[in-house]
Amino acid sequence: VLIASILKWTFFAVIVGSAVGVSTGVFLYLLGLTTNFVTGFNYYYLLLPPMILLSAIIVKKISPDAEGHGTEKVIEAVHKKSGDIPIKVIPVKLFTSIITTAFGGSVGKEGPCAQIGGGIASFFAQLLKFHPTDRKKLVICGISAGFASVFGTPIAGALFGVEVLFIGQIMYEVLYPSFIAGVIGYHTCSLFGITYFKHPINIVPKFTEFFLLKVIFFAILIGLVAFMFIETLKLMHSVFRKIPFVKGAILGSLLVVFIALVTSKQYLGLGLDTIAGAINGEKLPPFAFLWKTILTAITLSCGGSGGIVTPIFFAGAASGNLFARIFGFDIGTFSAIGMIALLAACTNTPIASSVMAIELFGAKIGVYASVCSIVAFTIVGYRSVYPSQILGISKSSSFRTSINKEIKDVESPLLKPRKNTLVGVIFWVFYKIVHILKK
Repeated sequence: VLIASILKWTFFAVIVGSAVGVSTGVFLYLLGLTTNFVTGFNYYYLLLPPMILLSAIIVKKISPDAEGHGTEKVIEAVHKKSGDIPIKVIPVKLFTSIITTAFGGSVGKEGPCAQIGGGIASFFAQLLKFHPTDRKKLVICGISAGFASVFGTPIAGALFGVEVLFIGQIMYEVLYPSFIAGVIGYHTCSLFGITYFKHPINIVPKFTEFFLLKVIFFAILIGLVAFMFIETLKLMHSVFRKIPFVKGAILGSLLVVFIALVTSKQYLGLGLDTIAGAINGEKLPPFAFLWKTILTAITLSCGGSGGIVTPIFFAGAASGNLFARIFGFDIGTFSAIGMIALLAACTNTPIASSVMAIELFGAKIGVYASVCSIVAFTIVGYRSVYPSQILGISKSSSFRTSINKEIKDVESPLLKPRKNTLVGVIFWVFYKIVHILKK
């Protein structure tokens, strides 16, 4: 039975991985073609408002499931609809993401690929009349293949697909087909001549306890940046939800253009050149991480379509860039670590993010990126850019909170330190000091 199951999922993972690899290759090719053409004009970004409006209208009228940054909708479909994703999501997401990104919308490219991948997998499952449980597994394979093929990280892509659904839990039963789908998707997409961002960092500071403490301190700051990033997204979403979508699309996109003109146009679009510059040791503006966060939140909330991971990379790299400059550390190293750690914190995927660090930057940075990812993941608490993630475990035994609920529905955790623990002793001492001062 187990052998039959392995053969079955190998076959379907190869099919889904190939299909998603082709769709990702087509998407990235068309995105590159459109972006190169559009950015050839000096003031291309002035057309962002009508493009955002067009995107908002298409999504609203044709496929509301294509709204936002893609991956969140797939997670929601897996948890609430057993992976049932309407086929019309695919062309809508592809078109709206291209026009949003090419004309300067501050979005990423992983969301469309994950949602298109999930949509293709769901279509296959419906066509072959899969059981809802198997359909869910196939859609997870589609997520993995989309993530792996868009970033050129097959192992991290496989892990992302099985780690992103639950906070603190991994769906091991889908790990093998997700891995196969990710590898096949990556190699299939590579046939389109896609150039991936990979920058081996060979000069990494020698391991010392003091340098590790620096990384941990930086990780705490990244956790706070993740808090800011997530809360800014939530705030903008709540603001624009109260405004009629046509008016919101126009006002929001005009605000994006205005902020870019006042600050810098490098915050428009994907920002891959800026990320690469940070990894290469170039200095970025001090508040680059903040402006990118604000523009991304506005773009996605006012009707723009695209992903969220590339802006997270930008904000993380910019945060590491600023930290390194302030404290006199290596800019490239901390830009790379910040990029990975912010992904781990914002998406609650520390394992996939740690592996991605090795796939993108080489093994030498792996230890530091892993430590930073885990600490930042803990510091950000019960928050996520994917509100439909289900909380599988508590991040700290000193907090009490409800589990097995969507992260957006989780109540604020209560601090309940255990007796005979360091946290418990600190809390007891603090309580006694406050009690004495009151007297």
